Amino acid sequence: MTRLRSDLVVAAILRRASLAHASAVLRRRGAGEAGAIFISVDYLDGRISLYAPAPPRLDEDADINAPARQFECVLQDSDALTVNARMMREEQFDSDLWWVEIEDRAGRIFAD
Repeated sequence: MTRLRSDLVVAAILRRASLAHASAVLRRRGAGEAGAIFISVDYLDGRISLYAPAPPRLDEDADINAPARQFECVLQDSDALTVNARMMREEQFDSDLWWVEIEDRAGRIFAD
């Protein structure tokens, strides 16, 4: 199965957020072909969660119909300083990453 390019996945996330009347911006542009995608969600009440690429499941129970890109919450109900510090560390490790920032009271990441 061919994996979608990161730039197409990010464009879809931004579009889906816009259609749902949520604010979404691209904080960092990465490699178009295969950069890792991170999504921060600001609940507009002081809480922010950060989602990172989930490791691929290679066991026999893995769902072959699951979306090509899956995300896991790595920081939940955190603050802006903590999220920014984590993303600075991630950027030092991977200069090709993407960072999408969403403002949505419902906490949707628009990547499913």
